[in-house]
Amino acid sequence: MKDILTMIMAGGTGERLFPLTLHRAKPAVTFGGAYRLIDFTLSNCINSGLRKIVVLTQYKSLSLDRHLRLTWNILNADLDEYIFSIPPQMRVNSDWYKGTADSIYQNLYYANMVNPRYFLILSADHVYKMDYSGMIDFHKEKGADATVATIEVDRREGSQYGIMKVDANDRIIAFKEKPKKFQPPMNGNKTILANMGVYIFNSRILRKFLEEDARKDSNHDFGKNIIPAMIQGAKVFSYNFRDKDTGNPKYWRDVGTSDAYYEANMDLVEPNPEFNLYDRNWPIRNHQCQYPPAKVVFSQGCKRGSPALCLDSLVSGGCIINGKVQKSILSAGVKINSNARVEESLLMEGVEVGDNCKIKRAIIDKRVKVPSGIEIGYDLEEDKKKFFVTDSGIVVIPKNEEILPPGAGVSRRERIIEYGYSSNLADFQ
Repeated sequence: MKDILTMIMAGGTGERLFPLTLHRAKPAVTFGGAYRLIDFTLSNCINSGLRKIVVLTQYKSLSLDRHLRLTWNILNADLDEYIFSIPPQMRVNSDWYKGTADSIYQNLYYANMVNPRYFLILSADHVYKMDYSGMIDFHKEKGADATVATIEVDRREGSQYGIMKVDANDRIIAFKEKPKKFQPPMNGNKTILANMGVYIFNSRILRKFLEEDARKDSNHDFGKNIIPAMIQGAKVFSYNFRDKDTGNPKYWRDVGTSDAYYEANMDLVEPNPEFNLYDRNWPIRNHQCQYPPAKVVFSQGCKRGSPALCLDSLVSGGCIINGKVQKSILSAGVKINSNARVEESLLMEGVEVGDNCKIKRAIIDKRVKVPSGIEIGYDLEEDKKKFFVTDSGIVVIPKNEEILPPGAGVSRRERIIEYGYSSNLADFQ
């Protein structure tokens, strides 16, 4: 693995995951109560034996850089092992990254210093467990110039991904980025191959195509430009991410929208989740602050026979539950006060839920205090006046948001305009 340079793209604005990305880069968003999204990609790298890793950052990277420093300073520099971030260097021009391919192109200066034989290019915001060494071996066996990791998805979801066709030898013969229309399924095949955003390139070939693309007026994107161009002039193969024993696709989730993010988190609270956080053979590394153990205490304010309960949930250290929690994920230091009820929700670090609150199908970001008696997720039309509500009806409350007590009016959301997402608050209903 010493001849491989891993470059993780972590510079996108994450607009589709707004307002969770209001104050942070998307790879720094909390997932599963105790992790950041980037932890899954980096854990895959370490578990796969990769030791030369750079993270290409850009927008609102403060919390991401801090997390990398606190969590991932684990390799030995004397052995030429490292994980560190590279912000835009402006060596090529004065532009920020104009696309995924451009982010790699602008960092060829550093890549030339390392001079790897292969590039492994990854995204920082997908949830999955993958041994990249298997894909690297596949790439070498095929004599490929480039290899794209793919996964089988339902044809009805095809417009969300880059879609490709392969021949009998797994060579990619056609590629279309997020096509709007599909041909009817043939031979009963209801799935298609989707791009996972995991690429292996021979170094010389990638440099050639990046330099050619940089001279063009394009999106400078791997899916829209680089891969389609390479199919015409190079050997590009598909590595199907499936279970060798069952033949079924392995677990992989793109959590680019609030709804997809919520559903992927909810997968974890199932009795037998497909994505196993407790696999000692494939540990997911994270940063743990020094919190005391979680505690569930009898709620003296409850009626007799109605003690505090916590069912089908993930609960992090430092949490105190004095109400009822079901099918929810609590990050560290969350407090649920007397008679409060939390269902099917994600509560991030430091959230406090007041007495007699009712919360359902909500994402509440860090350090939000929910006043006593508030109901969230039960009347979506009323929630839309105060909070952000997704298409599927998930209420999302951003970090440090002030929630006013009942009868005190609506929360102040005008501050979001200054961040440049939109001048129209209706865009976030």
